[in-house]
Amino acid sequence: MAKKSVYAALEISDHEVRLVVSEIFNDRSNILRVERVEHNGIRNARITDEKAVADAIETAVRQAQTALGYRIERVLLAIPARNVRPVNNKVHVEIEDGTHTIRRFHIQQGLKSALGAQKFENEELVNVNRIECFVDGARQDKIPLGKDTESFDMEVDLLYADKDIVYSYAAAVEKAGLQILDLVLDVYGAAKETGALSQSADKPVILIDLEAEHTTLAFLIENKIAFTTTLDKGYHSFIQTLQEEYGLSDETAWRLLENLFESREMDTQDVVIYIEQQDDKRIEITSRQLADAVLPKIRSWIADINAGCAKILESMPARYLITGQGANIPVLKNFCSGFNAPTSVYAISTIGARNGAFVCDLGMIYSWMDSKQYNNRGDQTSVNNNELEESIESITRYAKDAEGGFTRKLKKAMLANKE
Repeated sequence: MAKKSVYAALEISDHEVRLVVSEIFNDRSNILRVERVEHNGIRNARITDEKAVADAIETAVRQAQTALGYRIERVLLAIPARNVRPVNNKVHVEIEDGTHTIRRFHIQQGLKSALGAQKFENEELVNVNRIECFVDGARQDKIPLGKDTESFDMEVDLLYADKDIVYSYAAAVEKAGLQILDLVLDVYGAAKETGALSQSADKPVILIDLEAEHTTLAFLIENKIAFTTTLDKGYHSFIQTLQEEYGLSDETAWRLLENLFESREMDTQDVVIYIEQQDDKRIEITSRQLADAVLPKIRSWIADINAGCAKILESMPARYLITGQGANIPVLKNFCSGFNAPTSVYAISTIGARNGAFVCDLGMIYSWMDSKQYNNRGDQTSVNNNELEESIESITRYAKDAEGGFTRKLKKAMLANKE
C-alpha cells in the first residue's frame, strides 16, 4: 500500500519567508498549507539580520503546525543563485559483484564518487543538476536498472553556489529549530515546477525569476542549467519612484502593480484608483499616474534583459519564461512582444498554491522526489511521523463519527417520511 509522505519546502526570499507543506501520495502532490511571513533581514541575497530571518521562519512554521496539528522538523531549503558554478564530472563504474547487471547500488556508487570528486574554496555543493548514464557508449533515456553489462559510465552535472550564503542560510534555519532535509538552488526549483528543464531538451530556455529586489536569469539547455546571472533590479524598481513620492507601504505598492493592466500610457484612464488618508494629507493616485510611473521602468527592465541575452540569442534560438512573484503582475503579459525572443509568463496551476511566489517551493518538492531514485535516503520526511499518524487517525475517527451521526439522522428522517 502506498504511503503518504509530507514535505515542507522553505524559501527565504529578499523580503519574506515562504513555506509550502505538501503531501505526496502515489506521486501526486496535495498542498496542505502555505505560509508567507515578511522580514527585513536580507540584502543582495546575504543575511544582514539573522534573528529577523530566524524569527520569520519560526512564525511561518508555527502557523503551519497550528493548522496541521503536527510538528515540522525538517525542510527543503532554497539557496539563492549567486556565484553559481556548474560542474561536470564523468564517472566509470565497474560491476564487480559477478552479476553483470546494473542495480540501484551501482548508480548510487557512481553518484557518490561524482559528489566527492571536487571541493572549492568559495563555493559549496547545492544539488545535482543532471545525471546521464551510458552503456557501451550509448546514452540511456532512463536509469538503466537491470541492464546486462560489465561496466557503465555516468555524467553527473552539479551546481555549486556561494559558500558564505549557503552556510548563513543553513545557520538561520537551524537557529529556527529546524533540520535541513536537502538543499536546492532556487532557480533549479523554479525550472522544475515550470517544466523548463525538460523543455530545454528541445530548445534552450532563459528562465526569468522576477522578485522584489532582483531578477535571476538562468540559461537552460539539454535538461540542465548551463549558467545563471543576477540583475539587481526587481519589480520594486517598477514602482519605487511613486512609492517614495507618496510614502506608500510595500503592500500598497504591490497592490497597485497588481491593478495595472494597460501597457500603453495613452490607453489608461485618468481616474482615481487609490485613496489614502495619511496624518497630514490625503493621497489620491490615478491610473494614468500609475502607468506614467511604472510602464517606462518595465520597458527599461526588459531592455536590460534583452541586452544581457543578445549574444546568446545571436548564436542559438531560445525563448524566455517569466516566473517568480513578479509573474503575478498582470501587465507583464502585454509586454511579451517587447523581448528579443519569444516570451511567456508562467502561471502556477497547483491548487492551494496558485501564486508565482511559490514556484521555487513547489519545484523543490518535485526535485526531492526525483532525486530519491538516485539516493539512498529512505523514508525521511519533513514532519514528526508519530504526530502525523495520530492526526490522520483523529481526522478519520471524527469523519466516521460525523458521517455516522449524519447518516443515522438522515435514515430516521427518510423512514419518518415514508411512514
